[in-house]
Amino acid sequence: MTESTGTEGRGIRITLEEIAGAVGDFGTIFPIMLGVAIVCPDVNVSHFFLFIAVWYIIAGLYYRLPIPIEPMKAIGAIVIAEGLSGGEIVASGIVVGALFLLLGLVGGMTWIGERIPESVVRGVQAGLALLLLRTSLNYIVSDALFAVLSIGIIVVFFIASQRARVPDISALVVLVIGLAVGIATQGMPPFRLIPIPSLIIPTPADFIAGTWNLVLPQIPLTLTNAILATSLLSYDLFPKNGVDPDRLSRTIGAMNLISTPLGGFPMCHGAGGLAAMYRFGARTGGANIIAGTFILIFAVAFAPPEVLTLIPLGVFGALLVFVAIELGKHSVKTESYLVTGAIAVLTLVFGLTVAFIIGMILAYALEWRERRRQGSGPEPQS
Repeated sequence: MTESTGTEGRGIRITLEEIAGAVGDFGTIFPIMLGVAIVCPDVNVSHFFLFIAVWYIIAGLYYRLPIPIEPMKAIGAIVIAEGLSGGEIVASGIVVGALFLLLGLVGGMTWIGERIPESVVRGVQAGLALLLLRTSLNYIVSDALFAVLSIGIIVVFFIASQRARVPDISALVVLVIGLAVGIATQGMPPFRLIPIPSLIIPTPADFIAGTWNLVLPQIPLTLTNAILATSLLSYDLFPKNGVDPDRLSRTIGAMNLISTPLGGFPMCHGAGGLAAMYRFGARTGGANIIAGTFILIFAVAFAPPEVLTLIPLGVFGALLVFVAIELGKHSVKTESYLVTGAIAVLTLVFGLTVAFIIGMILAYALEWRERRRQGSGPEPQS
């Protein structure tokens, strides 16, 4: 990664470097959004992409830095793995939005973040990775040919991006190939304008299920990765223009409260997305405006529900594998393999919410035992 000079950022530029950086985080956005749309027939994938595009542009104008907009990974992974309803997704977005808007307004981000052990967050990451891998295998087995082809393309782009300043647009490439094959075999789908978003009011049952199944697992990931880590990285890359964590919390709250009741997917920022955009050349909010424009074109021209039936399932399986790897590789940085491993295994057996609660109890119990051991001093020798 290129070292920041401290004078970059806080501007709007449209250059080739900004264009390259604009697509740096697309490998996370497309697999999760399309995967959710496949398992949830009562959502409109065009609205997902529409609101992500709009908030990308707004964030570029507001922060004037390459601050990414991403689907919430915990919510996306659980929905893909368990096929929850659109009402539960909307309810989770409203609850998350209200929570993080309030935290941002009262300055409570740092206080809460310090009370979630790192090993628990790493366990959530590992558990999400396992859920996505389990789901991806079903797609891969049902369509091995396209899965192998897609994995090969993604690997080539990954190697090229590591060895040279080549943007990793593998997600776009495999999706375009999948669409081309689908159109060649099934014909061109009818063109449809995006329907005007309408207000969705979740039921009380949606709020209960959405909070339990989706919000509780998402909270630690948003606190750490989407807010605290993103803020820290923004000061690393742009020392004079970094973004305060409470400010990030407020924008996460606002965009979820506004968008999810109209059919948008719960959204956040992300340290990994910021790192990817910066690595490929993004230095100003211009990259956000470019990214939002690309996604908006996709939402209008290529994301009607019929398009989902054109893309081979092996493509989705391959993309989800690499999203899982991206999540899982961070989990090994844990301070307690016992806590992280326990949460990962419990996630597959009981779900992420139960695993998170047990993990918190286990982490604090181990910390209490360690403090007690240190307080008692060395054992007397016989």
